[in-house]
Amino acid sequence: MLSLFDRQMRRDARPDAPDAKVEHVDGVVRQVSAGGWNGILWSDLTHDTADSAIAAQVAFYGDLGYEFEWKHYAHDQPADLPERLLAAGFTADEPETLMLARIDDLALDGPVPDGIELRRVTSPADVDLMMRVHTAAFGTSADHIRTRLLAQLDSVVAIVAMAGDEPVSAARLELHEGTDFASLWSGGTLPEWRGRGLYRSLVAYRADIATERGYRYLQVDASDQSRPILERLGFTPVTTTTPYTR
Repeated sequence: MLSLFDRQMRRDARPDAPDAKVEHVDGVVRQVSAGGWNGILWSDLTHDTADSAIAAQVAFYGDLGYEFEWKHYAHDQPADLPERLLAAGFTADEPETLMLARIDDLALDGPVPDGIELRRVTSPADVDLMMRVHTAAFGTSADHIRTRLLAQLDSVVAIVAMAGDEPVSAARLELHEGTDFASLWSGGTLPEWRGRGLYRSLVAYRADIATERGYRYLQVDASDQSRPILERLGFTPVTTTTPYTR
C-alpha cells in the first residue's frame, strides 16, 4: 500500500484545487497555488543533489512570495534530509503517522450514537457549524479550511455531527481523482462528546461514500490521539510524516 501511495498520491500527484498546478523539476514534485497549499509532495534526491534541490525550491517560492511546506516522509532519501531542511531555514511541525487501509478490511459496523444526526455540509451555514467544531476541538483557527470548503462545496465531502441544534463533531473526505485513494481530514470532536463512537461513525460514513465512488483505500495523517482509534478500526501505520515549513 505504501508503494502505491507514494506513486499515486505523491510522485504522480494531481493538483488539489482549480487554481493549483503540479510541476516536476529539480528532482521534486511540487504544487503551486496562488490561494491554496504550496509545497513539495515528492522528492527523489541523493546526498549530492539534495542541497541544490532545496535551495532551488527556496528560491522559487521566495520569488513568488509564498510560504511553502516540504512534506517529508520517514522513508524519503537521503536519510539526513530533515537536517538539511532545518539548516536551510525550515521549521519542523509535529510529526504524524501515515495510516492506510483497504476499505473492505475495515471494521466499521455499529450504529450512530443515540441522538446524533450526521449531516452533509452543503451550504455556507453548514461550513460555519463545521468551523465551530474545529475551533473547539483543536483550539486553532480554521480560516484556511473555511475558505477552501466555501470554494469547493460541490467537490469536497464534509460532514458535521449534530446533537439537536449543536454541532459536536465534524470531518471531511477528499476524493483523489485518478487514484485508488480517498483521504480523511479534520476529524474532530468536542471534548465532552469524545468516547461515544462519533469518530468511528464519521469514518464509516466517509468510507461508504468513498466505496460508492470507486475508491479502494483510505489514507489518514493521524495524530497520536486518533492513531489508536484508527488501528482498532483496521488502519495500518506505515510511516511517519512531518511538515517542514519555510
